[in-house]
Amino acid sequence: MGSDTEVTPRVVVGVDGSSASQEALRWAAQHAQLTGAVVEAVCAWDTPSEIGWAGPATEAGFDLERARLRFSEGIRGVFGEVKPAEVRELLVQGDPSEVLVRASDGADLLVVGNRGRGGFARAMLGSVSQRCAQHAPCPVVVVRDTSTGTH
Repeated sequence: MGSDTEVTPRVVVGVDGSSASQEALRWAAQHAQLTGAVVEAVCAWDTPSEIGWAGPATEAGFDLERARLRFSEGIRGVFGEVKPAEVRELLVQGDPSEVLVRASDGADLLVVGNRGRGGFARAMLGSVSQRCAQHAPCPVVVVRDTSTGTH
């Protein structure tokens, strides 16, 4: 087949600024380098009232500008000031698991970090990673956060 009919593999990765999502982004970038894929770093943001939290939609920490800042810091935390050309950034409003499942449609792989909390939760996937693993239309890789020292 000619190069104009070849499709570049696509890896979608959830980024929320946490150390778990930074580990996932590092993993996805290394995988993409090995496979010639592009990486779509996806950050989902929402206002508290739209996802059922108490408080007004203007509650501090949930506006678009803060989401953009958190997203940029998460990307810089992994790559520094020079982001690889194969990494694309997408900031999308909505529930994180729904946004990631939609973004992974047609992707070769979805990568998410594991952010489970507490003693019992450590044995389980976080809610977003679990929903992604259950509903994504492609294979899902859940990357553990190694910065905490707990496994």
